[in-house]
Amino acid sequence: MPMTVEKAQVTLPSDREVKVQRSFKAPRPLVFRAFTEPQLVRQWLLGPPGWTMPVCEMDVRVGGQYRWRWQSESKDEQFGFSGTFREVQPPSRLVHTEAYDPGSVGGTYPGNEALVTVTFTEERGVTTVTTLIDFGSKETRDGAMATGMTDGREQCYQLLDRLLESQPGA
Repeated sequence: MPMTVEKAQVTLPSDREVKVQRSFKAPRPLVFRAFTEPQLVRQWLLGPPGWTMPVCEMDVRVGGQYRWRWQSESKDEQFGFSGTFREVQPPSRLVHTEAYDPGSVGGTYPGNEALVTVTFTEERGVTTVTTLIDFGSKETRDGAMATGMTDGREQCYQLLDRLLESQPGA
């Protein structure tokens, strides 16, 4: 019987940060792989139904870069994110920059790159992922929050729950 998982908990630890915390019923190495292997990432990092991830390039090493691009299945819309990995400590920590490319969806995050720190902790087979996003300013953080980013993240995490359940070693 699958474990009931609480929705992602979102807090604002400072006037420029968003913290998202969510637990998954899977071992930490498997959850870390789901965050760092493109063939797994493109199965869950999708957001609302009707979007695909045709571009998921990830060179997961210090100094390596990533590029993610989403495409709407029903409209001619697309957007993306890109950045550089600053820390890679399997299976416990990832730190990377994040730049938003509005593509044809539009909108902007005023300011430059955000800094994203993701930590993975495990207790009794349950891995908690804590994501701290430092947008650099209140204006940028508030602009990002206004996009519905935390609702989209929870939708992605529900897809991740299903993916993790289907993986060997889960």
